[in-house]
Formats: sequence, C-alpha cells, structure tokens
Amino acid sequence: MSGDERSGLDPSLTPRRFSRIVKSRSPKPPSDRKGRLYVKVVALIPARYGSTRFPGKPLALLRGKPMIQHVYECTRLVRGLTQVMVATDDERIAQTVRGFGGDVIMTRSDHPTGTDRLAEAAQRLDAEVIVNVQGDLPFFPPAMVEDAVTALSGSSVAVMSTVKTPIHELAEWHNPNVVKVVTDRDGYALYFSRSPIPFFRDQGSEAEGQHGVLGYRHIGLYVYRRDFLLTFTRLPSTPLEEAEKLEQLRALEWGYKITVSETDRPTVEVDTPEDLRRAEETMP
Repeated sequence: MSGDERSGLDPSLTPRRFSRIVKSRSPKPPSDRKGRLYVKVVALIPARYGSTRFPGKPLALLRGKPMIQHVYECTRLVRGLTQVMVATDDERIAQTVRGFGGDVIMTRSDHPTGTDRLAEAAQRLDAEVIVNVQGDLPFFPPAMVEDAVTALSGSSVAVMSTVKTPIHELAEWHNPNVVKVVTDRDGYALYFSRSPIPFFRDQGSEAEGQHGVLGYRHIGLYVYRRDFLLTFTRLPSTPLEEAEKLEQLRALEWGYKITVSETDRPTVEVDTPEDLRRAEETMP
C-alpha cells in the first residue's frame, strides 16, 4: 500500500499524478489554422460582506464608487479574458454588481475561504485557466494580470502563478500583514511568510538588503489551471499553512510548483479602513 493510500488521500491528488488529471479531464484547447492555441481564461473576483478586518469592504466607497466596482472595472481592462465575474453569496453585493452592469455568479455561504468559493464557481465554468482577482485591489495595472497568465502558460510544471513586487521600506518588510515570498533562480516559489525573509544575518534588524531591495512582497493575485484549482480545495491543510495562515503554502507542502512573476508597478491593497483612506490619497 502506498503512502497516499495509507493516509486516506486520493492518489490522484499527488503532484506526480497531476499530469494525468490534466490529460484526462481537460479537452485539447482549440487552435486556429496556424496552430496557435486559444486558452479560455475567466477572471473571478470572490467577494463576501463579512470580512473580519473590514466588514462590508466590497461596498465601501472609494471616490464615489464601491470598491468592488473599481476591482471589476480594472479587471475588464485585462487583455485576453473571456469573461469577468464576481463570485459572492451576498445579495447586497450581487445587486451592486448588477447595478453597474457586471456579471455575478452566486455561491454557497459556508465556504471557509475565498479559494473554496472560487472553486465552486469554477466547477460551473468552461475554462482552462481561472484568474483569482482579490477584491482588495481597487486599482492595478492590467499588465500585471497578463504577465501572471503568461507565466503560467509558459511553464510546463507550474499549476498556478502569482506576483511579487520589491520591498524597499523596513516598516513594510517587518509588517506581518505584508506577506513576503522568496523564489528560486527559475522564478518558482520556495516559501511565503509573514516574517521578513530572507534574514540578512550580517546586517541585523536594520538591514539594507541587496541593491536596495530588502525582499519581495507577495501580491494576492492568483492564476490557476482549472483542474488544479478543483484539486487544491480537496487537499488537506498543512502545518505551514496553519502556522502562517497562508493557503498557498498548502500547494508548496504538497509538492506543487507556483511560478512567480515580478512587477515594479505600484498597487494598493485595501485590507482595513486605514488602507482605504490611503487608497483615496494615492488614487490617480
């Protein structure tokens, strides 16, 4: 009996067998006469009203518009998307999105995470790639999403992709609400943490980093191969995930590859009312 069988985990969920999942479940993408492949990419924006740190955040006004409208309109500017939808269980959010002409897919209310909400919506969609745009990104450069989709499409081993941006300020580097990421030489994630990583042993607490860069901030944008997204939510949680409270560590601990693209384009993430005020000041 294999280790997977002994643990009670479906053997098809393990990384070495994932290629079989893709092969058996995913139809060959259509192509044009020149053989160029068309990949159907759908962007989903999970939104819930009951945020712990900022209740009602999707409907909070930013320059006269609800946050969710800013996120939706930014996402619509991304080239190559087949569709943009808000995934929510809250009728107030759904009515607001429909009010500005957006598309909504309703989900159950018992999902423990936004990723579970995303997976429920993805089950009903005909798409090869799912983009998870967090509802805390009221304005971001569309090219950031395009780069993440391209990075995943160009990798033969990655099942998901995300984004990082340089950290230059010590306060940001030491802030546990700012998630950091380190990658290998090929751009695949090694670890995500709320702690400052890497630790510059010879520089101490007032580190200067390397060439003015202390480390890299992880931006909460994810692009998934749809088959893996459905697999991911069935994987048991892992010790590092529970310790850091970071879902993406579950993928790493189970041996999956995450490719990370870099952007120096500024973004503003709104997690608290204070962040919203800051966004008001920096909004173009």
